[in-house]
Amino acid sequence: HILKQTIREVYDIFSNMGYEIVEGPEIETTWHNFDALNTPEWHPARDMQDTFYIEDNIILRTHTSPVQVRTMLNNKPPLAIISPGRVYRKDEPDATHSPAFNQIEGLYIDKNVTVGHLKATLERFLTMYFGGARKVLLRPSYFPFVEPGYEVDVDCMFCGGKGCNVCKGTGWIEILGAGLVHPNVLKNVGYNPDEWQGFAFGTGVERIAMLKYGIADMRELYRNDMRFLGL
Repeated sequence: HILKQTIREVYDIFSNMGYEIVEGPEIETTWHNFDALNTPEWHPARDMQDTFYIEDNIILRTHTSPVQVRTMLNNKPPLAIISPGRVYRKDEPDATHSPAFNQIEGLYIDKNVTVGHLKATLERFLTMYFGGARKVLLRPSYFPFVEPGYEVDVDCMFCGGKGCNVCKGTGWIEILGAGLVHPNVLKNVGYNPDEWQGFAFGTGVERIAMLKYGIADMRELYRNDMRFLGL
């Protein structure tokens, strides 16, 4: 299946970069999914309209970031992991959204980590996954668990950055979210932010698979059409 193939490709890329693959539970506590990740009570991601609640403090995870929290709680730094898995959000199914989809997140913790390390890692990953010498553009954005946070664009692999219908004439395609791990997150897992820093990033498996294979509708990945799945 294209999604399994994509996950294996990402595994191989990051394994060669020294990252360990770590998985975790799909049913999570709100502490691991939100509180430990510096997500305030008022954040819309915590609303019942956006998150599947099983009990008051038990949910279907909305991202694989709780795996990072559990890994840091149980391991001393430095560390480098990627955490793949199914996540759940109350999205209406359409060409680019689904209430259940696959995500891969990465976490790197060490001393003297900078945005330069993050950008170099993402450029290497995207170059190896999409081919060619990929360029990365970091646009400032807000995520509660990183500071600073970025939306990450890659130069359009369809037009070489010149502008086309796929990239809407900009030459860039939004590909993932990333940033330096927020000091509060480090404190919540018992790390000293004055000694340890890190970066984190995450992307949807369906998103990068659709871009690589030219798939316009996410729902095609789940229709079990063998002619399509044999791409």
